[in-house]
Amino acid sequence: MKFRFLIIAMVFLSGCDKPVYEKPKKLISRNQMIDMLVDIHMAEAVFQNRQYKPDDVIKLKSEDYYYSVLKKYNAADSTFEKSLVYYGGLPKEFEKMYGKVLDKLHLLEQKYIQQENQPVDIGNKK
Repeated sequence: MKFRFLIIAMVFLSGCDKPVYEKPKKLISRNQMIDMLVDIHMAEAVFQNRQYKPDDVIKLKSEDYYYSVLKKYNAADSTFEKSLVYYGGLPKEFEKMYGKVLDKLHLLEQKYIQQENQPVDIGNKK
């Protein structure tokens, strides 16, 4: 998937504190970028989980999940990629952003675990 290659490229490009690239004209805000990255990681997890289930009638590609996130945020793939590369060129800033992404993912995981451990009311009526 393109997203993985962009992350790898950013790691190599993020060796300095000054921006590697000029700020794009259409830059996704930091907060929206964080939310998009959370959703992309969630979409990737769903894709990984579903791809090994033989009974899925509709076989979606990884890109389908990626583009569903872009559609949710009404963002062009080029805008997302340029924003990702720009933020990746600011390693300290990107590290803070990714810390927030991981925090949000952790909160979602904890919420899921709590819901999973709740007893189910099956409606015992007398």
